[in-house]
Amino acid sequence: MTYSMVDDIFQTADDTIEYNDDDENYLRKWFFSDESTFHVSGKVNKHNCRIWGSENPHDYRELERDSPKVNVWCALSHTEVIGPFFFAETTINSVAYLDMLEMYAVPQMQQHQADVIFQQDGAPPHWGMIVRDFLDENFPDRWCGRGGPIPWPPRSPDITPLDFFL
Repeated sequence: MTYSMVDDIFQTADDTIEYNDDDENYLRKWFFSDESTFHVSGKVNKHNCRIWGSENPHDYRELERDSPKVNVWCALSHTEVIGPFFFAETTINSVAYLDMLEMYAVPQMQQHQADVIFQQDGAPPHWGMIVRDFLDENFPDRWCGRGGPIPWPPRSPDITPLDFFL
């Protein structure tokens, strides 16, 4: 992680505090989203999963190569969980992600409240032009992510509740 990335994370935190000072309901408008892959073999993505402990367990296991897996998406607000949504595809692309947003996630978020702020990270399926156009139309100036009107700092672990939930 570069110093610039760390600065972006702190700037996001400072901006969030300022917006929340101006509007006490600001954080209540947010839906944080993320997805995770679960392998039937028990394989864990070491980049997305952290185990906290006083000792390093040095756990080594032989794992099945190309074991079956499922991709799961959720969104979380201060009062509601949307999902889990299970992707049928083994690899999520922009088209599959957009279909999920259009038919599943966005209708539920908009039913919850009209002025939702939607957050997503910078994963490649989220970066597709079709996804960004859809978000611009459905969340004008109210979506947060790579290329969005509200910037989301890259490589920002532990900054959303879903980093601990999913």
